[in-house]
Amino acid sequence: SSLGQRNWHASASFNLDWSCYLGPDKAVKSAMAGLHWDAARLDEKLARARSRLAALERPAKTLEPGRYRVYLAPQALAEIMAVLARGGFGLDSHRTGQSPLMRMVTEGLSLAPFIDLHERRDVGLAPGFTEAGFILPPAVRLIENGRYRDCLAGPRSAREYDVPVNADTEYPQGLTMDAGTLAQHDILTALDTGLYVSNLWYCNFSDRDDARITGMTRFACLWVQGGVVQGPVGVMRFDDSIYRLLGERLEALTAERELMVDSSSYGRRSSRSALLPGALIDGVTFTL
Repeated sequence: SSLGQRNWHASASFNLDWSCYLGPDKAVKSAMAGLHWDAARLDEKLARARSRLAALERPAKTLEPGRYRVYLAPQALAEIMAVLARGGFGLDSHRTGQSPLMRMVTEGLSLAPFIDLHERRDVGLAPGFTEAGFILPPAVRLIENGRYRDCLAGPRSAREYDVPVNADTEYPQGLTMDAGTLAQHDILTALDTGLYVSNLWYCNFSDRDDARITGMTRFACLWVQGGVVQGPVGVMRFDDSIYRLLGERLEALTAERELMVDSSSYGRRSSRSALLPGALIDGVTFTL
């Protein structure tokens, strides 16, 4: 800068994204990203994709609208968190009453007590400084023990509300959720009977004030009965509040987490990432 300040950032990562197809309308979508290559992890992911592809060969099950137990894989949870991040953690959206999480501040609502959400620039790919040169803290506690903690304050909002700058934009660049205790090999047993949701798409707010989100199941959505995969399920639409999905109905988070790196390159290569576990939920409302 004109003041002689120099900031330098470099990161090395990989990001693989692939799909295995079974006919024109059935597929298993997989991804693997990280900072250090692990061939054994890739073999594990390929084997898991093959097993799900075999499950898609079975007759599809049609479910009536209603509430079902659900396991959300990290990729599916990431879609929900991406919607929630639109104003959910920004200082300006909170001070102007536009945050979808305002009820956590004004009414004392909370998520499950084992939900801890952070902005972690020391874990992902984003630099530790803003484009204007402000040095950022390595971590910001967004939600702690299920309760709202701190906001992301960009330079403009920080100046307006007289607080320290702790973010470049008020959208998380390195969103991290703490792991739970549910082991990967126990997921189907814990789910027992319900939906194994690998991916979601078309997610958006259906009621922003209530943090209610809607979206569609995608790719390998499987029906599980008695802890055993029975076959695929036709496309369904869910509509439910984050206060139920990650609050009163959330049973467990997985001990394993998945690092997902944003693959967008509009204008430049994105440095946004998310490190999330899977989530076991005792009841998600499906409307069709």
